[in-house]
Amino acid sequence: MSLRILGIETSCDETAAAVVEDGRRILSNLVASQVNLHARYGGIVPEVASRQHLVAIVPIVEQAMAEARLGWKDIDAVAVTAGPGLAGSLLVGMNTAKAIALVQGLPLIGVNHLEGHIYANWLMEAGTVPYPAFPLICLIVSGGHTDLVVMKGHGHYLLLGRTRDDAAGEAFDKAARILGLGYPGGPAIQEAARGGDAAALKLPRPWLRGSDDFSFSGLKTALLRLVEAGIGSRSIADAAAGFQQAVVDVLVTKTIEAATGHDMVQIMLVGGVAANELLRSTMTQRSPLPVLLPSPGLCTDNAAMIAACGYHRLQAGKIDAWDLDVMPNLKLG
Repeated sequence: MSLRILGIETSCDETAAAVVEDGRRILSNLVASQVNLHARYGGIVPEVASRQHLVAIVPIVEQAMAEARLGWKDIDAVAVTAGPGLAGSLLVGMNTAKAIALVQGLPLIGVNHLEGHIYANWLMEAGTVPYPAFPLICLIVSGGHTDLVVMKGHGHYLLLGRTRDDAAGEAFDKAARILGLGYPGGPAIQEAARGGDAAALKLPRPWLRGSDDFSFSGLKTALLRLVEAGIGSRSIADAAAGFQQAVVDVLVTKTIEAATGHDMVQIMLVGGVAANELLRSTMTQRSPLPVLLPSPGLCTDNAAMIAACGYHRLQAGKIDAWDLDVMPNLKLG
């Protein structure tokens, strides 16, 4: 018998709702983005984000149910992001999920946002996708996280390494600000880099040899020093290309080294930065192991990944009580 999970995601600045069947088949997946709202500030304003979630959450849930062509009697559980994320934003999703679950008599399932990103690789948008094989290594690259995680099975994780300072997504945002390219930084850097020569400017690679950790603060500072020394408008494209190449080189090389060193059978790439075209192509081309990649639309924050993760937690009997609270600093594992 199929299980249909309503997923709700409000960890940051995206209000999202989705319905997923059996952890694989997307019946609906809707996102109300706040990018344009926060672009004027050059970054996310937490209070603005939480207020916008209040405006968008009920309509987006209703739309997700309508698009899935289901009634509440067809839903088997409600999965919601419990953390990590912005406290005010998380509370909007959590309280909405609790209200729905309580009124409809459905199980409530709290989901770790990072674990949700991992389960984007289980989702099918069209046709079929390979079923992930364990043990695998997962590179989680998003605005606030750059983590290398071994996944031994559903719900079983071992953290190998993480960023010691800026996450890759934060580094892209800061680099875009330095170059005057706007917000969000990842897409802006990628677009500017299309017309640039990655080898034109010398930028360092922070390898942190002997460790599975990452560090991008020094790379960002090196870019700033180049800009302060003076580069022409033509060189902005070169700087964007060089910065992007440096980040991708480090992410790909360290992930492959960790995967082969720990006898993994697959590499999984997830998170918002996983939508980066150069990262996706370089990881696929260089890796001696199969590489699993969600579609770009499933890399960024969405509720389908939360519902997919919720399905596997429900299958394992991991149902939460009504006193479940948001955990802005929630860790994976």
